Amino acid sequence: MAADPNPKKFPVLSYVLARLPSFTPAKSSSSAPAFDVEQPPPQSSIEIEMPHLAEPGVLASMTKAITDVAETRSVLRTLGPRPDHEAVDRARAKLNEIEGMLSESFEDIALTEAAGEDEIEKRRREMDQEKTWCESILKLDEVHGSYEKLLSEAEERLVRIYEFAEKKAKVEEGEGGVEEVEVNEEVVGILREALANPVERVDLSGRKLSLLPEAFGRIQGLLVLNLSNNQLQAIPDSIAGLHGLVELDVSGNLLETLPDSIGLLSKLKILNVSTNKLTALPDSICRCGSLVVLDVSFNRLTYLPTNIGSELVNLEKLMIQYNKIRSLPSSIGEMRSLTYLDAHFNELHGLPDSFVLLTNLEYLNLSSNFSDLKDLPSSFGDLISLQKLDLSNNQIHALPDTFGTLESLVELNVDQNPLVVPPVEVVNEGVVAVKMYMGKRRITMLEEEERRRVEEEMEQANAGWLTRTTSKLKSYVSDVSEYLNPSSPRDPYLEREL
Repeated sequence: MAADPNPKKFPVLSYVLARLPSFTPAKSSSSAPAFDVEQPPPQSSIEIEMPHLAEPGVLASMTKAITDVAETRSVLRTLGPRPDHEAVDRARAKLNEIEGMLSESFEDIALTEAAGEDEIEKRRREMDQEKTWCESILKLDEVHGSYEKLLSEAEERLVRIYEFAEKKAKVEEGEGGVEEVEVNEEVVGILREALANPVERVDLSGRKLSLLPEAFGRIQGLLVLNLSNNQLQAIPDSIAGLHGLVELDVSGNLLETLPDSIGLLSKLKILNVSTNKLTALPDSICRCGSLVVLDVSFNRLTYLPTNIGSELVNLEKLMIQYNKIRSLPSSIGEMRSLTYLDAHFNELHGLPDSFVLLTNLEYLNLSSNFSDLKDLPSSFGDLISLQKLDLSNNQIHALPDTFGTLESLVELNVDQNPLVVPPVEVVNEGVVAVKMYMGKRRITMLEEEERRRVEEEMEQANAGWLTRTTSKLKSYVSDVSEYLNPSSPRDPYLEREL
């Protein structure tokens, strides 16, 4: 279920919850697997790695430590699963639209004679209902977000309980509580040296590491940490202790998640998590406000955090290619420092209208979104700094009418598109010809719109003149008729409407 913690992200918590009868759905006896009472149940992998988990005393202590998780999960099962980021983004945008209309539109409606009080009240009720729906979506997302934090805190509590039980057992066995960690000897040596003599740069790339000791979070003064091309499946939460870290490279590993604590790296400027197995980025990554370069390419992402644009305002380069992203959050328009965006080989269905606010964007690659990408925002020409644009391998039939205003554009690739506007012969002449064609086409369209507007105004003016003239003539005929023969009946001929 959606409220159940991810076993890979919260292994100890998942283990404890699975052994509580109240957390596990009842199973019919017919579906129960055969069980040999003379043989103990098979050990799970976590029990092999953490043998003290099976001890009744340890399990009892852990059970008491997660009562808050039990209560919250029960509530979430009633409320339903967490809405996806697309739904949250739409709800936030719709809520802003409704609030603006509620504060302004009804003042105009109240002044309109055609709009009665019943109609105004009806429209207000409809908008209030939509507003309530949007707020419920956002609130549900917020509750699930808080639940994620609660799970992280519970996992930490359980780990501390286990560590205490493990040390206690070692003391009882006469081992003095010495902790043995099986890691690469070279890593241990680097770690000891760094803890004794603060260093600014540590490069552990290509060491076939599968484990990064928690103690790395205690290295003072570390600015650059390179862990690329290893076999890491997790980054310890203790990485948050590297308060001065400026660059982190964990590309080419086996990561499926990033720790929420990564949001505490407030000075981080370059983050490379490419070529992993990430399906989502933690929302906390938005708190890395100093980020200038973010590379999340070659993963399995289907969305970006909703607030990524409004919080990563200093980001200049964003690489999200080779993922499965279907849409970009509307907040991306707030990345006013962004100059480079590579989003090719995704499943983008389009761009949000706010995308055209990226007026410093110089490089944009939207190629190979294939049948999903069919059009661009109508105000695409507002990207006044755009120099290189790749739209190849999509299903775009026409470039936006404002395309001719991209004055800085010097490189354009629109191959493998069913383009009709501009025609193929113009495209073959190059980017200058395309911009000239689209510019002339835009001018022609504006002139045609202006001509129609003038004609409509003239028709309205002529209609008004004819109405006034007819009214005056009717009044004159009536006055003359009464003057010539005030006592006789009105002449139907003179009274006839013109």
